[in-house]
Amino acid sequence: MINTTELYSLIAGQPAFTEGPEYESRNPARPSDLVARVRLAPPEAIEQACRTAKTAQADWALVPAPVRGRIVANLGRLVEANKEALAALVTRENGKPLPEALGEVQEIVDTCDFFLGEGRRLYGQTVPSEMPDKQLFTFRVPVGVTTVITAGNFPVAVPSWYLVPALLCGNAVVWKPAEYASASARAFAELVWRAGLPSGVLNLVFATGDDTFEGLSRALEAGVVDKVGFTGSTAVGERIGELCGRHLQTPCLELGGKNPMVVTPRADLDLAVEGALFSGFGTAGQRCTSLGTLIVHEDVRDEFVDRLDKEVNAAVIGEPTGDVLYGPLLNDRFAESFESVLGWIDEHHTVRGSTGIGRITEDNPRAGFQGDLSGFYYHPVIVDGVRRTDRLFLEETFGPLVCLTTYRELDEAIDLANASGYGLSSSIYTSDPATAFRFRQRVGAAMVSVNNSTSGAEAHLPFGGNGRSGNGSRQSGVWVLDQFTRWQSMNWDFSGKLQKAQLDVATVEPDLSYRLPDRFV
Repeated sequence: MINTTELYSLIAGQPAFTEGPEYESRNPARPSDLVARVRLAPPEAIEQACRTAKTAQADWALVPAPVRGRIVANLGRLVEANKEALAALVTRENGKPLPEALGEVQEIVDTCDFFLGEGRRLYGQTVPSEMPDKQLFTFRVPVGVTTVITAGNFPVAVPSWYLVPALLCGNAVVWKPAEYASASARAFAELVWRAGLPSGVLNLVFATGDDTFEGLSRALEAGVVDKVGFTGSTAVGERIGELCGRHLQTPCLELGGKNPMVVTPRADLDLAVEGALFSGFGTAGQRCTSLGTLIVHEDVRDEFVDRLDKEVNAAVIGEPTGDVLYGPLLNDRFAESFESVLGWIDEHHTVRGSTGIGRITEDNPRAGFQGDLSGFYYHPVIVDGVRRTDRLFLEETFGPLVCLTTYRELDEAIDLANASGYGLSSSIYTSDPATAFRFRQRVGAAMVSVNNSTSGAEAHLPFGGNGRSGNGSRQSGVWVLDQFTRWQSMNWDFSGKLQKAQLDVATVEPDLSYRLPDRFV
């Protein structure tokens, strides 16, 4: 486990930029617990790391894909062997309940188990030619150098969604994790390096967001970045998309969400309440797939709201190593942001779910709270009566807050589900297959759950969003291979002469004037 030590960027396995401003990564459940001191690198660190990766990538791309798959297999076994230690570090550094952190680490193992076989399945195709003695082929080739910028709410699982397929496909990677997840990132990187990865193929840079953007701009200008992967806010994703577009690159953007859950008259209400509790308040609502707005049919509204209100009030919040629904917010910056969101609650809203609103303190207590009051703990909030023009309805809140509104007809529910412009995840609770499929056909979200929560990804399904949630790129499963490879075609003419496509092609002369005689009619 990484203890309270100084962390530096590592380029080609060597400490780099060891002088500079310091960031203190602290335990959000007990901020007096210093997890790591992190030396933040300047913008030139990104460019230098990309140049190093560019050199290393040329040889890495020549390693046979099945051998690269063996390194992925090694990583999976190393993560599995270090599962408890890595999960404990994640919980300590970002406040995620330990069972969720264990699940996050398992996500890395699942990702490795899926992609280790893709080293033997980076299939191209043999394509028939329109001319004799000529053969056509297609190949997947590495993109080159990938710069990956990740958030800290899933400090190891989401990075694995980028790193594992990118490395498998023959790319070199420069990884810039969130500062507040530096220790978790360093621990995961240590496991990747020890899986057998050559020097310089994975480089780790600690930097602020502004310096990262400046460094990325320089690296793109210098031509040493071929692909950018970003997980984070929609606002930052827009800036990265614009920057990459100026260099004719399409980044892989996985952004925020305002994920709807529709509760129909034919829903199992107990199941729907359980799903809303988990997807709305798990990880303290700090998932891109967290439940944003409950859209409940007017016939079951009162009963559903009463049940959910009781469950949320009864839920235990506190120390993330204990048996709790959720722990603290990620750090003081996220606490400040959530305080601003709470300011969006208006007079026409009804607030439910807890004995208070805002940070849990001695003066603003939460019944059953089991944590240290110095931590960044916040009351869960159900905001009933939101309108489609409310900021709470339209914006991602990224905290333990769920909005609630009602509908009468399915068309109205679908319209409300699409109204925010986000398009990541969605959910519907119903026992009617027709309702489920109509919702699936018309909802703008890239991911749809039926009788399940808005949260929860599996390593072999495409993950990503539309609209304000992303640019249509997908992670996980075979679909992510299109992010980290480019198609290359080759034609091989063994006729011994120049055959010109579309010109030297054999013609067939049909008799298109023929009609069946009457005796056949």
